[in-house]
Amino acid sequence: MLTDCLPSLDDFITIAPQQVEDFRRKGHTLIKGVLRPEEVPPYRNAINEAAYKYNTEKRALEERDTYGKAFLQIMNLWEVDKNVRKFTLAKRFAKIAADLLGVENVRIYHDQALYKEPGGGFTPWHQDQYYWPLSTTNTITMWMPLIDIEEDMGMLTFASNSQNAGFVENIEISDDSEAVLEKFVKDKGFPITRAKTMNAGDATFHYGWTLHNAPGNQSKDITREVMTIIYFADGAQVTEPKNKHQENDRQVWLGGLQAGEKAASVHNPLVL
Repeated sequence: MLTDCLPSLDDFITIAPQQVEDFRRKGHTLIKGVLRPEEVPPYRNAINEAAYKYNTEKRALEERDTYGKAFLQIMNLWEVDKNVRKFTLAKRFAKIAADLLGVENVRIYHDQALYKEPGGGFTPWHQDQYYWPLSTTNTITMWMPLIDIEEDMGMLTFASNSQNAGFVENIEISDDSEAVLEKFVKDKGFPITRAKTMNAGDATFHYGWTLHNAPGNQSKDITREVMTIIYFADGAQVTEPKNKHQENDRQVWLGGLQAGEKAASVHNPLVL
């Protein structure tokens, strides 16, 4: 597929002020029709082609741990595939992210395809920003299904208002994080929120500190195809890593920049 055949995604979508307010209060929001129906098939085909080409997970589901059963995870496809690059660097998505955060400019942290296979396991409770050595709370993840999905296919599930808790526990996505963070969510009384259905091209957006999980994919023959993009406010600095995963991210997604330097490596282009 040639990039010239892919629809341009550089126009802007206006978000209602109430939706921005809800996002900042609850830590997440669902925006319908971020991709128009006619835009979904060409981008779905492009992302699928790249995701399966670069997927390195060859083990059967039953051979994997909880994290491995949760999804196939293929990261930073924009750097290796020109068609995905057009998707990930879309100004339409970046403008939504910036408007929700209330900032002028955002950079890419990384993208990732998250494909939950038929029979795939649950995604444990976690915070995305546990992995990111960044000095700002103005971080946001766009989570977009490329097919129509229902909640029993692995719908993203949020602990509303949990973004204000900040760094809750120094714990990676695992059975331990599920147990520890589920207790935290219950003890704090955070409302549990998830959509019943999402159409292909709809997208949720959530803060990096918003606690979230997802049920397993109970479908017998349909893979839950989701593409995600992580953004952060321009001007953020790299912080001293708090765990081995943040050190890995500092090296891989932040180009080895040192703590105190502006988070603006070649891997973090300014999209807006």
